[in-house]
Amino acid sequence: MGDGIVPTLAELVTLRAAAQGRRPPRRGRHGVSGQAPSPLRGRGMEYAESREYAIGDDARHIDWRLTARSGKPHTKLFQAERERLTLLVADTAPALYFGTRVRFKSVQAARAGAVAAWAAVRDGDRIAALRGSTSEPPVPPAAGPRGALRVLDALVRWYSQPPADDGGLALALDHAGRLLRPGSRMVVLADAASVAAVPASRWPALSMHGEVIVLLLGDPLERDPPRAPLPFATPTHRVELDLGVAAQRQRWRQEFVAPVDAALATLPPRGVRVHLLSSDAPSESWLPSFAVSRVA
Repeated sequence: MGDGIVPTLAELVTLRAAAQGRRPPRRGRHGVSGQAPSPLRGRGMEYAESREYAIGDDARHIDWRLTARSGKPHTKLFQAERERLTLLVADTAPALYFGTRVRFKSVQAARAGAVAAWAAVRDGDRIAALRGSTSEPPVPPAAGPRGALRVLDALVRWYSQPPADDGGLALALDHAGRLLRPGSRMVVLADAASVAAVPASRWPALSMHGEVIVLLLGDPLERDPPRAPLPFATPTHRVELDLGVAAQRQRWRQEFVAPVDAALATLPPRGVRVHLLSSDAPSESWLPSFAVSRVA
C-alpha cells in the first residue's frame, strides 16, 4: 500500500477487488467481458423483437413461429452490440495535493479513478483518461485489464505531483467533449474549486452524451475546521489563521465549503450526478453512483 502522499501502481491494482462487490457486469455475446448491448436496432446477435416482414428484409431472419400464428410474414430484429466508452477526466489543480486525514486528496483521486477503471472493465467498457494539458494526449480507449493498466499508470504520474503544464478542468472538459459519443460514461475527478470555475452552462452539453459523474475530492479539515488558530507552512513562510474569529471562519467557508455546496446544488439539475469523496473515506464508497446505466 502507499503512504497516502503519492499513489502507487501496486495500490491501484489491488483496488480491482473493490469493484467485485458491485452488480454483475452486462452479458454480451462474449460472456461477462462482452460488449454492452445498445438499444439501437440492428443486425446483431441478440434478439430484440419481431415485426411484419417488409420488402427488402433478409429472408433468413423470418420469424416462422409468429408467421404461422398470425398468418402474416414477420421478421426478427436483433439488438446491436457495441462497447461503451468510460472516460476518466482528471483535474490536476495544485489544491488537490493536500490532505490531513489518511491520504492526500490527489491520492484519493487516483484511487477513485482506479476503482472506476476496474468497474468499467467488469462492464466490458473501453476505458480512456485525460487531463487538462496542451502537450500530453489522452490515454486512448482500450478494453480489458490492459486498458485499465494504461489508465492506472497515467493516474500515478498525474497525481504524484502537480503537472507543470496543468491547463485546468475547463480545458480537460473541452478535450472530453471531443471524445464522448452517445452512450458514453464520464467520471470527473475534481477539486470543488475547479468545478466552480467551470460555467454551469457547460455541463448539460456533456451530459447529453450519456452518464456524467463528478467526484468532488475533499478533506475533513476543509469541511469542518477547528475554531482555533491554525498554522500553515508554505515553501517561503509560515501563516496562521485564527478560525475562532467569525470573519476568518466565514472567509474559510467561502473558499472551501461554498464551492462544494454549489456543485451539489447546481449540477444534478443539469444531468450530472455528484458525490463528495473525502480523503478519509473508502475509495469505493461512491460506487453506487456508478451503478445506474444509460446506454444510448
